[in-house]
Amino acid sequence: MTVAGTGTIDEGHLRRCVALATQALDNGDDPFGSVLVDADGTVLAEAANRETSDADPTAHPEIVLVKSAIAHLTPAQRAASTVYTSGEHCPMCAAAHGWAGLGRVVAAASASQLAEWRASWGLPAGPVTPLPITDVAPDVVVISPVAPFDAQMREVHRRAASRAE
Repeated sequence: MTVAGTGTIDEGHLRRCVALATQALDNGDDPFGSVLVDADGTVLAEAANRETSDADPTAHPEIVLVKSAIAHLTPAQRAASTVYTSGEHCPMCAAAHGWAGLGRVVAAASASQLAEWRASWGLPAGPVTPLPITDVAPDVVVISPVAPFDAQMREVHRRAASRAE
């Protein structure tokens, strides 16, 4: 799949993000998963949300990938990378992404979609205001939402919401 002006999107990476998010949910965590890919499309690292598992509200998969990128990639390699993710970064993760100089983000679902879904299920947005990545890190290219992966993530988040009832 190619989105005008944004380059190719590897749907396999988004499928993996949905699988990681589902795995996180199955493990008792909120459903988020992300994959760090180099300029050639090679997977460098992946992570699932571990907030509950690690008893750490900052244990987001995007933070894990930022730390991996800083440890293992040059600034030029980080800038040429892509982070595929099940949902658009929260402000904390967007800031880390920007500070690390990582490249574009391809998110199955947008932050506004997740906020709308949660509100429709009677749930609060969360402890931090959901913002688009570009409100926090304006130079990051963001492709989101990406169909049909956004619909798949809506179902995964619906499962998470029903767990909270």
